[in-house]
Amino acid sequence: MREKVIMAAEDVRRALVRIAHEVVERNRGVEDVLFVGILTRGLPMARRLSGHIREFEGVETPVGSLDIGLYRDDVGRGLGAVYTVRKTDISFNLDGKRVVLVDDVLFTGRSIRAAMDALMDFGRPQSIQLAVLVDRGFRELPIRPDYVGKNVPTSLAEQVRVRLAEVDDEDIVVIREDEEAKAKAPGGDL
Repeated sequence: MREKVIMAAEDVRRALVRIAHEVVERNRGVEDVLFVGILTRGLPMARRLSGHIREFEGVETPVGSLDIGLYRDDVGRGLGAVYTVRKTDISFNLDGKRVVLVDDVLFTGRSIRAAMDALMDFGRPQSIQLAVLVDRGFRELPIRPDYVGKNVPTSLAEQVRVRLAEVDDEDIVVIREDEEAKAKAPGGDL
């Protein structure tokens, strides 16, 4: 598979700083704002957003992690989804809070639907906002992000991969073209 860099480390940093500023502006400060990162790469992004807000607002915003595996609609449906349960860590009360759900890539919207279902098991937030580093389109559910690092038009034969230093030892976003998927896609080479 070929890879094309669409965001270098500095692009990722700038996007997260901008999103942090947008969260503060939209919420008129950060009182009652909490970040919840979807495992795996949403958590380090949530921590970075909280860190940026601490730098320019001097306020600590709580950060939690959310494992959505058991809420996914493909688990147990024979769709090839094999899942290892990871630890959700939401050690604060969500009731009446403004939760900013953080994920790396928004595609069909199904992961976000699963995340919202999971969050509701922890309380009743005042609102749930969505922050993503990359929005690649192709939504299957009526879900739209509130904060986007970069909108990236893609084809179904492409994959967007976010790599973060905390998980992958580097900050970079790439598009990978899957030659096999491209051949099977409508209008692709057969």
